[in-house]
Amino acid sequence: MSTPLVEAHGVVKRYGPTTALADGRLTVLPGESHALVGRNGAGKSTLVTLLTGLQAPDEGTVRFDGEPAPPLADRDAWRSKVACVYQKPTVVPELTVAENLFINRQPLKRGFISWRALRSEATELLDTWDVRVDPEARTADLKVEDRQMVEIARALSFGARFIVLDEPTAQLDNREIERLFSRMRALQDSGVTFLFISHHLQEVYEVCQTVTVLRDARWITTAPVADMPRAALIEAMAGETVPEREQAARTREVDTPVLLDARGLTSDAYQDVDLTVRRGEVVGLAGISGSGKIELAESFTGLHTPTGGTAQLDGKPLPFGDVQASLKAGVGFVPRDRHAQGLVFGMTIGDNATLSVLDRLGRYGFVGTDRKRGFATELIDRLDIHTEGPDQPVSDLSGGNAQKVVMARALASEPRLLVLINPTAGVDVKSKESLLSRVDTARDDGTAVLVVSDELDDLRRCDRVLVLFHGRVVAEHPAGWRDHELIASIEGVDHHG
Repeated sequence: MSTPLVEAHGVVKRYGPTTALADGRLTVLPGESHALVGRNGAGKSTLVTLLTGLQAPDEGTVRFDGEPAPPLADRDAWRSKVACVYQKPTVVPELTVAENLFINRQPLKRGFISWRALRSEATELLDTWDVRVDPEARTADLKVEDRQMVEIARALSFGARFIVLDEPTAQLDNREIERLFSRMRALQDSGVTFLFISHHLQEVYEVCQTVTVLRDARWITTAPVADMPRAALIEAMAGETVPEREQAARTREVDTPVLLDARGLTSDAYQDVDLTVRRGEVVGLAGISGSGKIELAESFTGLHTPTGGTAQLDGKPLPFGDVQASLKAGVGFVPRDRHAQGLVFGMTIGDNATLSVLDRLGRYGFVGTDRKRGFATELIDRLDIHTEGPDQPVSDLSGGNAQKVVMARALASEPRLLVLINPTAGVDVKSKESLLSRVDTARDDGTAVLVVSDELDDLRRCDRVLVLFHGRVVAEHPAGWRDHELIASIEGVDHHG
């Protein structure tokens, strides 16, 4: 066995109370393309920050070529070992390719940059690695795949032979992907090793020899790609299918009226989406980050403005781009970030819970304190919020109870459409159950509910789940779906393919 080029062992990383990586492990052999896969939140990005020296692990070791990783402060040592090419470019668009390749280390002649030497060194570097890009070209004018190759060439010029490619194909079309893969294979033959992170599992089979799966911040398995059929890979990412709570395939009466009717919705995050939600129907939106699911849901709440298409709620046009107007039109909303968007932390629980309905609790802008307290107390009871009463500051609450206050406010206005974005993120199991039972109550009340979530448990409550991939709806799963089927659509791999 050759010495692994890169090795991470028992790596742990915490951010405050959150453990982003509980048991990270990775062994990459020289000259291979090694895939790192896992669902959102599995710990992939955290592992990359540790492998590239952006942060140090709290426990465990990272080694290169059998030697301990350099100290974080020694950036030159890190550059000579590893580089990461991210989805977002790290090149300076206004500079030429040659200038980008040797930024901050241009060849000098009598204290001035020698442009001739810069050009010839850049040409030599690009030739060595067979990167066919004009060194004089402005980087902004390059195609995405060429820009990625410039970033790879720059990394190789520091002596690094281990390159992390983070979702390199996200912005490429099929022909460009094929070209990128053939360049990767050629670089592999010249002794470059890749760690390849992708949500397109079929790509793992095309370019990688070995695959490592992370799930729930832990290492699950490492195996040769040839020994991992797709079904096994998806199962490793999804976990053992939990004995499914019986999902009664709730058949909606076809004559149940449609409350939300969206046609041809388009923006920079999604294209041409048609969507209907009937009275008392719960529809889930699933997809990887960047799929457009959050922006689509936020469009109905006034937070994101489509550039085309229409939406009607209960037969009336839904106003876009105006949160107050969509609240008036009958939309209740639990936003994705309760701290930034959901709560006013200087206010009490009662104030937060009733913010959306003040006009109904009093006339001429005056709100009767007793009415407000009574209304808030009723909401606190209904949602089982653990508190000393409506006058307690909301900042005292645990995550689960704070989220219930946000849910209470969304329900206070008796919305026709309830939009929930990651409604149970960061809450304990008991609060999660209590929040999800509110979804069932809203359904029984005849509210149309839209749930956006990465959590399979949240989506199990839905009558059907739509999956978005790169801004388009690519699949619809009726209630009763199996974990692996849904994850296969979310990850953009046809399970039977």
